[in-house]
Amino acid sequence: MIAGIDEAGRGPIIGPLFLALCACPSPDALVSLGVADSKSFGSGPHARRARARLCREILASCRVHWIQVEARVIDAFVLSGPGLNELERQAAIRLLRDCGPLRSVHADGRTLFSPLQSRFPHLQAQDKADRDHPVVAAASIVAKALRDEWMERYERRMAAAGFPLSGGGYPNAATMDFVARWERAFGCLPPHTRKSWHRRPLTGDLFPS
Repeated sequence: MIAGIDEAGRGPIIGPLFLALCACPSPDALVSLGVADSKSFGSGPHARRARARLCREILASCRVHWIQVEARVIDAFVLSGPGLNELERQAAIRLLRDCGPLRSVHADGRTLFSPLQSRFPHLQAQDKADRDHPVVAAASIVAKALRDEWMERYERRMAAAGFPLSGGGYPNAATMDFVARWERAFGCLPPHTRKSWHRRPLTGDLFPS
């Protein structure tokens, strides 16, 4: 089995990070499914549906493991711990242990994952691995599809509470407006907001009045 590791949700200020491992005996078969780097699908409802469809096909044809890392755990590692990179490395170690024997592993991010090569000699860490290795692209799709699904549930919950949200939880104008509205209404950050964004606590003066 050849495996790929990738993540989704490293940059947002709302919601969890997902790290996925996808393993299969014939990575070329993934290409015939239309597997490509998840970022190449773009954004919006059409992209979400395309990733969700491919995720189902990947789950049906490959061995897949994933980890969901909550915002509070990210905060603990970033604000007073060893940092986000170490958190991802620990999550990757857990995925590799859960998956069992593998012939080779490709991980997206040379700086991020190369420290694991001393423990896993069959692991190759490189930048743009999701572009060059179908198994990494498959892991990228699974991780992104899982985060898409999480965000869709969160957006429905917030809309039902009277606080519609767009922007995917990333630090863009739409997300920051949502956070500011919530904070003005309740005096606190919305659920699942990362206080560690940019290594500083989020406070009211960060948002537009």
